[in-house]
Amino acid sequence: MTRDGLADLSLARAVVDRDALRRTDTGWLRHAWSADGARVVRVHDGRVAVVGAPPRLDLDVRPDVAEDQRFFLGVDEGVPYFAALVDDDGDGSFQGLRSVGAVLDARDAGLVVHAVSLANWHATHTHCPRCGGPTRPEAAGHVRRCEADGSEHYPRTDPAVIMSVVDADDRLLLGRQATWPEGRFSTLAGFVEPGESLEAAVRREVREEVGLGIGAVRYLGSQPWPFPSSLMLGFRGEATSTEVTHHDGEIAEARWFTREGMLKAIRTDDLKVAPTISIARKLIEHWYGAELPTNSD
Repeated sequence: MTRDGLADLSLARAVVDRDALRRTDTGWLRHAWSADGARVVRVHDGRVAVVGAPPRLDLDVRPDVAEDQRFFLGVDEGVPYFAALVDDDGDGSFQGLRSVGAVLDARDAGLVVHAVSLANWHATHTHCPRCGGPTRPEAAGHVRRCEADGSEHYPRTDPAVIMSVVDADDRLLLGRQATWPEGRFSTLAGFVEPGESLEAAVRREVREEVGLGIGAVRYLGSQPWPFPSSLMLGFRGEATSTEVTHHDGEIAEARWFTREGMLKAIRTDDLKVAPTISIARKLIEHWYGAELPTNSD
């Protein structure tokens, strides 16, 4: 693990050029969709079509869908990539991002995050927030236009801070949400509020959730988290106090860990840490200084 920042974030790997200037070239888009080399990510209910073991995207099927149900994702080595919304999962070969995101290669991981994020946005923005009129997709799926007042609306991304909290003795604080099972702990996190800097959001969330003050805050890395539309921004915060109090009721339990104590708790299955796909896991391993073993379940 690098001490400078987070490495190998599963959902931050992307190699396809999004080629945004092509999004309004309708003639080129139609030709590219029909070309023999076009590849298509099929999306149904937040899941994507995969094939093989280990899984990879099944990009060879071009479904019969209307133009407003397909989105341009970009070009890689001359090959155009699209996403298509399909009505069902056919033979059941569709998998969710949590299941396959960590094992897909960089190209496929980037395509899936892009496709699923757009699909989530379109599903919830069918009407104009200004006048309530219906909206239609434009710009190859990256804009929706109100059919009543003509206003344009763009995909939203919700910034959320997620942080490793470390004290003066280099212990790491992990919390368990009230809805989680016993033994499952992770780093603290929360959404950025309007008019708030990222560093201020880190300090506010930690104080709200566990009552600790935070001094220095350092940015470590980010990755998209389309469940449904978050961008997770990872930080390390240095605690100025260590006595935990639970203010907002979201955190049921919080514990300080040494490296030795954490490793022992994972090996005895008393501690279940975040999955490898998450930035939370990378924050924990960044503090730990190496990869951690994975729980048996």
